[in-house]
Amino acid sequence: MISNVCLAASLSVSNRFMEGGPFFMSLILICLLLALALLGTGFYNLKKDTNKSKKMIGLASDASLLGLVLGFLGSIIGMIEAFDAIESVADISTGMMAGGLKVSFLTTVFGSITFILPRIGILILKSLIK
Repeated sequence: MISNVCLAASLSVSNRFMEGGPFFMSLILICLLLALALLGTGFYNLKKDTNKSKKMIGLASDASLLGLVLGFLGSIIGMIEAFDAIESVADISTGMMAGGLKVSFLTTVFGSITFILPRIGILILKSLIK
């Protein structure tokens, strides 16, 4: 039962990932993984070298911010594409318009998650350094 729920959730996440556009979503995912790896390095070096931990905080912050900006950029490009499609079709339904806008906001949501999760780790790491 639990494995079926996990499988359904992972399929839903992968479907949303592809809906958001694999190019921008992949770039945002790389930023998230990079930020988390840098934070892991910062936690690992916490006792040995605090200067290196502080450097990792800065790099993780930059990577998470890049993910957020890429999310907004992907959203803007998606909205432009949606409006181009609306412009080319004379009669458009509200459902079609809502679907296009939903897809354009998926990159913003993923970019925001990419920004928020590392920020939590950055706050924890900063509190442990002081």
